[in-house]
Amino acid sequence: MATAPNAESGPHAGVTRAHTVAVLLAAGAGSRFDGDGHKLSAKIVERETGHTHTVIERSIASALAADIGPVLVVTGAAGHVVPDHLAAAVTTVHNDRWEDGQITSLHCGIDAARSLGATAVVVGLADQPFIEARAWQNVAESPGPIAVATYDGRRANPVKLAAEVWELLPTTGDEGARSLMRVRPELVREVACAGSPADIDTTEDLRRWQSN
Repeated sequence: MATAPNAESGPHAGVTRAHTVAVLLAAGAGSRFDGDGHKLSAKIVERETGHTHTVIERSIASALAADIGPVLVVTGAAGHVVPDHLAAAVTTVHNDRWEDGQITSLHCGIDAARSLGATAVVVGLADQPFIEARAWQNVAESPGPIAVATYDGRRANPVKLAAEVWELLPTTGDEGARSLMRVRPELVREVACAGSPADIDTTEDLRRWQSN
């Protein structure tokens, strides 16, 4: 299991109690991205407005707008990836074991949420900036121990994990909750969502999205 999280910043750490906590995983190295800096700091130009935001700014904004509970951002390779102007709106926790796979970051977020008294987490990835706030809300509101967003019938993020399944999660690997959903399908409820779960993994992904 992941080591106990080290709280870095944010108004919720050790203070705010919440039944549901949004957990945004932002710990990976982004090694496939060959642009300047970390991929989460890459800039996206809004198609309709022309406004510019970074990948992680947009992801955090959606989680905050959903207003389902405190937002925890789990960092790793890039410890200070959360922009300064958003640092006060979220709680950042650092996963010292991020290189051991995504599951360690998930457990790190769950440990932090448990300290806030959470009975459920809703988990998303910081490199999926086009997931809408409503997707976070719909998944959070879904009954059952596990709820997963679907887009055109395909499962993606965010995923709700109730406290009753936290101990069922694997402790190693890079799949997050997917392996648990495969072996315990009876626990899973699918939630159809609008928006896009597209990842920004490479500079080509960024250009492809901006040219559509």
